[in-house]
Amino acid sequence: MKASSVTCALLLLCTLAAAPVRAAEEPVLNLYSARHYQTDEALYANFTKATGIKINRIEAGDDQLVERLKGEGAASPADILLIVDAARLWQAQQIGLFQPVKSAALEQRIPPAFRDPDGNWFGFSYRARVLVHGKQGVDPATVASYEALADPRNKGKVCARSGSHPYNLSLVASMLAHEGEAKTEAWAKQLVANMARSPRGGDSDQIKAVAAGECGVALVNTYYYARLMRSTKPEDREIVAKTAVSWPDQKTWGTHVNIAGGGVLKHAPHRENAVKFLEYLASDEAQIYFADGNNEWPVVKSVAVKNPALEALGAFKPDPLPIATLGRNTPEAQKIVDRAGWK
Repeated sequence: MKASSVTCALLLLCTLAAAPVRAAEEPVLNLYSARHYQTDEALYANFTKATGIKINRIEAGDDQLVERLKGEGAASPADILLIVDAARLWQAQQIGLFQPVKSAALEQRIPPAFRDPDGNWFGFSYRARVLVHGKQGVDPATVASYEALADPRNKGKVCARSGSHPYNLSLVASMLAHEGEAKTEAWAKQLVANMARSPRGGDSDQIKAVAAGECGVALVNTYYYARLMRSTKPEDREIVAKTAVSWPDQKTWGTHVNIAGGGVLKHAPHRENAVKFLEYLASDEAQIYFADGNNEWPVVKSVAVKNPALEALGAFKPDPLPIATLGRNTPEAQKIVDRAGWK
């Protein structure tokens, strides 16, 4: 066989061998998500339709996903981590799970208060931590601030989940930023002294306890209450009828808010696709799906979510404290709730 024929044959064999590899290289994004909302299905489908990038996802709790990533290390197939609390985002950053992203689209659309200054993570929706109180026997004026939870007038009336839960740690972290360590610890100790019962259950349990008259006031995230407001179940409607929402600290620094967000992982095998996904989450279309999926507000100011429960809750003054500050203050917040006995 002539040399030229051999060369052509080898080139053909190489081409045929490479063909299956190219066919297998479908654009993909591997997503680890702590979000479990039906509306996210449309979110992911629309991203794939717009970009051609297929999303493979694993869903679990924040802590489980972080532990999985720690165990996988550099061999992890994950590109993006989505989690639902500022403290957990900060913790993931501290153990080196994220890599910084420089994106003009993300920087232009997401306010600085809702993202890491170095681009390690970005918030895409936010909720408020409010006080839900009984309509009977509770004067709204006595539950108009977080400080009111430590007021002697609320002795035996306060309900809250564990102080070590990230939602409460983030609140304590914000108190630290505004009031300092000494005042925050004194507040936490008196809050514990004012409890109607030992902390147990989640935020929904606290709302139910208020409706049942077991507590006068409870600390909860707005989306738990919004779910009840949108429910068609008679028992949920009855709970809403017996309770009301108080927006804390509207005359001072504003009501504490927290975020759901995510970032590109340090060992992301599909970094370019991951950045595209984060930028998509900041788009008008995605902001509506992302926020409304859990009865939250979009972080992009120009986007309006048509959610009847959120509209009924009304406008409020949010605390402008940068979310990154909450993360930095979380370790000290944990020490305070431990010393206060808020278990």
